[in-house]
Amino acid sequence: MPILGRRNFLARAGVSLFVPRPALANESGARFLAFDNIHTGEKLKVEYWAEGQYLPDALAQVNHVLRDFRSGDVHPIAPQLLDLLSMLRDRLETAEPVTVISGYRSPATNAMLRGEHEHSGVASKSLHMQGMAIDIRIAGRSLAAVHTAALAQRGGGVGYYPQTDFVHVDVGRVRTW
Repeated sequence: MPILGRRNFLARAGVSLFVPRPALANESGARFLAFDNIHTGEKLKVEYWAEGQYLPDALAQVNHVLRDFRSGDVHPIAPQLLDLLSMLRDRLETAEPVTVISGYRSPATNAMLRGEHEHSGVASKSLHMQGMAIDIRIAGRSLAAVHTAALAQRGGGVGYYPQTDFVHVDVGRVRTW
């Protein structure tokens, strides 16, 4: 294996060192989120991070509110998704709740939706089934503004659905549709 020169090594290493990561405004402080689930009518305002760590009781509350409303199945929601939503609200300069259209989806629900909406873009391996995606609106902000802000985050996938009035965000690889 050839020995890399210092400049070549640093250039290659720099690629991995300088991949942009969205920064949270309050890395060490408290982080709050508010949700309004349109299907269950449940509302939640919760501090989910404090003193450098995620709060297990708060995460459990979030998991419940973002459950599959069709089946009642609860699944852990990726904390990174919560951070992405927190940063999105900060970018939009709002404390309004995140209106939840779809959070976690069980495999059975996802399969049912794929069957009903064959050409709607419901992925067979949807990140909703892993607790890594959410379909949202935010009160007081246009759908276009939410979409633009989500794209600017570069924190994962962003789908824009103006005809059904929601934006999809996930913490998978960065991509758009």
